[in-house]
Amino acid sequence: MRTPFIACILCLPVLGFGFQEPVKDSVQSWSHTMISALTFTQVSYSNWVQGGQNSLAYTLSVEGKSERADSTLNWANSYKFAFGQARLGGGGLRKTDDKIDLQSVLTYKWGSLINPYVAATLKSQFAEGVTYDDQGIAMPVSAMFDPVYLTQSVGFGYQPVPQITTRLGTALREILTSMYSAYSDDPGTAEVEKTKVDGGIESVTEIEWKLEENILLTAKLELFAPLKNFDQVVVRGDNTLALKVSKYIVVNLNVQWINETQVTPRTQVKETLAIGLSYTLL
Repeated sequence: MRTPFIACILCLPVLGFGFQEPVKDSVQSWSHTMISALTFTQVSYSNWVQGGQNSLAYTLSVEGKSERADSTLNWANSYKFAFGQARLGGGGLRKTDDKIDLQSVLTYKWGSLINPYVAATLKSQFAEGVTYDDQGIAMPVSAMFDPVYLTQSVGFGYQPVPQITTRLGTALREILTSMYSAYSDDPGTAEVEKTKVDGGIESVTEIEWKLEENILLTAKLELFAPLKNFDQVVVRGDNTLALKVSKYIVVNLNVQWINETQVTPRTQVKETLAIGLSYTLL
């Protein structure tokens, strides 16, 4: 029941697309930035003797930030959404990308580089996720908002330069599941837990660097060390390099990795290269 409430807090109206400079409202002091991309690939064969399979693929991604700042407070809200599917040959559509990532950080300005903050994040997905065996048989492993990862934290932030922010604090991390309890279940108990709550230490470092007028680098490194298992640090990295080739063409390279030994002993890595259309509103 808490998930819609947290999502409502994190979501804010978005007023801009593309690589424009932040648009400022003199009354509200809000600034908004957004990068969006839509890619579409289609290949069709007819009497093609060299072989090949028909294919169809698309990906839609949206990444942005809404921020309000005054003399004492800074409220930054960021979001990342992505969804993609592909069809090869006569098979059905398969999901290739799926992301919901929301974050809200409220910082109190002490007048120095180190300032206290409170933050909340939500991570999940839009649609069912499946894996395929060697025979192509699908096995569902996740679903819409199953699992959901929530964190609430409080601590101190540090901003050495305008492009880099880092924060360190105590955090509460929750994993909520419905059908797929493998993400939250404790194998050491007989009961199947659909909810997992851990208190611990959180560190988050973010980079938003405009390398050139048409090149933007955004990077985020999240560390969470649970107090019960302090040596099992959860590591998440999410990095995007966005290049605006022209007014309507954008290239996005995104690399994510997750190291969470309670889910899998191996480091999970996902790379996405999207070349497509961008749209500017305003």
